[in-house]
Amino acid sequence: MRHLLTRPAILAAAAALALSACATATPYQPAGFQGQRGGYAEQRLESNRYRVSFAGNSVTTREQVEMSLLLRSAELTVQDGYDWFSTVNRATDRDVRYGVTRDPFYYERYRYWSPYWQVYHRGLWSPWSDPFGRDIDVREIDRYEASAEIVMGRGTKPADDPNAFDAREVIQNVGPRLARPN
Repeated sequence: MRHLLTRPAILAAAAALALSACATATPYQPAGFQGQRGGYAEQRLESNRYRVSFAGNSVTTREQVEMSLLLRSAELTVQDGYDWFSTVNRATDRDVRYGVTRDPFYYERYRYWSPYWQVYHRGLWSPWSDPFGRDIDVREIDRYEASAEIVMGRGTKPADDPNAFDAREVIQNVGPRLARPN
């Protein structure tokens, strides 16, 4: 009998490990690269102005998303023959969702012989409901997307503009910190 109880637990643990191994942050890549969700996108607005965005997945941190946005802005700046860029409008959006799954280690049969098998719920004693949620797992899922409108310029970066970045320095400092697709 003990063998039958441990098999589901081992299978659930193996499945959880397999899924967690697949969960990696969105690499620095174009949006839709190899059918994956997330990545960078840009739209030219004028000869020296772009709208740039980067969307991450549920395991991509806000810092990774914002650094990816800056790196793509710097790459576009150098690609078009400019030296620096300034962010005119910049925003980072957070999308929060809640995922509810059944706890793989909670068995329905445990409810009946648990010391807490009777639960007082809405004025009734009942062995059928568990308001404490012991049989479900609720997880908050955050996804970040950053966007900016950038203006590019030539020569020395304006010293009085705190939103201005030297494009080559951004590429040198931020580029090695971001994962690329395999």
